Amino acid sequence: MNKGELVDAVAARADVTKKQADTVISAVVESIMEAVSSGEKVTLVGFGSFESRERKAREGRNPKTGEKMEIPATKVPAFSAGKLFKERVAPPKS
Repeated sequence: MNKGELVDAVAARADVTKKQADTVISAVVESIMEAVSSGEKVTLVGFGSFESRERKAREGRNPKTGEKMEIPATKVPAFSAGKLFKERVAPPKS
């Protein structure tokens, strides 16, 4: 599903126009990105959590030359699925 298909699905479920759905989805995504980039954790109960994680510096290899190189420490965005989301994707076995 791409953003256009998501907009269509949200517009149909929420009984709003596609333009309104697009505005809301864009605002939600932008708000999550702003919060995570400023170091906050965003938790949507049942869906999951978005946060920034530190990745330590490490040694890597240049794939072309095989030469060793130092990969610097960095921050990366991370998503952890919530319990409800996980259960929807892989229902517990009885």
